[in-house]
Amino acid sequence: MKIFYGVQATGNGHITRARAMAPLLKDAGIEVTYLFSGRDEKDFFDMECFGDYQVAKGLSFVTKDGALQLMATLQQASIRQLFASIKQLDLSGYDLVLTDFEPITAWAAKRQGKPCIGLGHQYAFAQDVPRYRKDPIGSLIMKCFAPAPIKLGAHWHHFGSDILPPIIHVDQGVNATLKNKVLVYLPFEKTEKIMALLSPIKDYQFHLHCKDIAPGEYGNITVHPFSLNGFKSNLQESESVLCNAGFELVSESLQMGKRIMVKPLKRQVEQLSNALALESLSYAKAINVLSTSAITDWLNTGKVVKCHYPDVAQAVTNWLKNGAVEPISNLCADLWQQAETSKTVS
Repeated sequence: MKIFYGVQATGNGHITRARAMAPLLKDAGIEVTYLFSGRDEKDFFDMECFGDYQVAKGLSFVTKDGALQLMATLQQASIRQLFASIKQLDLSGYDLVLTDFEPITAWAAKRQGKPCIGLGHQYAFAQDVPRYRKDPIGSLIMKCFAPAPIKLGAHWHHFGSDILPPIIHVDQGVNATLKNKVLVYLPFEKTEKIMALLSPIKDYQFHLHCKDIAPGEYGNITVHPFSLNGFKSNLQESESVLCNAGFELVSESLQMGKRIMVKPLKRQVEQLSNALALESLSYAKAINVLSTSAITDWLNTGKVVKCHYPDVAQAVTNWLKNGAVEPISNLCADLWQQAETSKTVS
């Protein structure tokens, strides 16, 4: 079997999900070509598992101070180049297309009549899940961005629908958890502002991953560059995680049993919907405006919640290898029977 696998690379979550799938697809004897779009080629790191991958401009979004800038996003989008990339992508040698919310592969598959499966969190929004309903334009964009006739959506709970548990890969028990260590990953916020909010909270050590502040120690804040192994190590050791309301990092944090606070990206429907879901499930604290007092209160009183999710990546790989003919409802039901959710640790 030959698969063309498109991955939206604006954030790291989609790439993380693809990293969980890549070795399993290889071990299954499935030949995969990867395409990543939405990020400059120079900004990729630790991509060895994807072999000779392709990079395209695709579509991305512009943010400023924790908010999506829709007009700036539209102005920087090269629609002509996007259409050219869709037209030029030749899928004739492939049996199947996988798209993790990647528009070039999704629309090229639609144009060429190639079987296409949407794999990832955004495809869960085709089901009845918690969602932010005050932005119809944003909801329409998410629906049309990377369409796929077959949807394998993933979420933290099934919500009574045919949805997969999260697709994650976590090395359990590698490092001891340090109660005063906090992982901070807020790439859409202004880093200087975040550091100013964290600096007065002296009882905790914050490990902040960003690309716009020089690595080093700044009092109770240690700044780290983007790196896969360094990030995973800090995540393992931290009892608490402060992040935006993306899907993948929260999923990993729930699997490891972390205290979680999320600040959704303003005007971004997916993250606003994720915040609603986390609050409704009592899995995390969601806040629209970060402050020193709110962070301190969360660290002192917030609950640590642990979920156990099965090996979804392996199950999906087996499903693909067997021809993707088993009903999705059966696949989802089997996986949720193996899950254990909402276990409060402390």
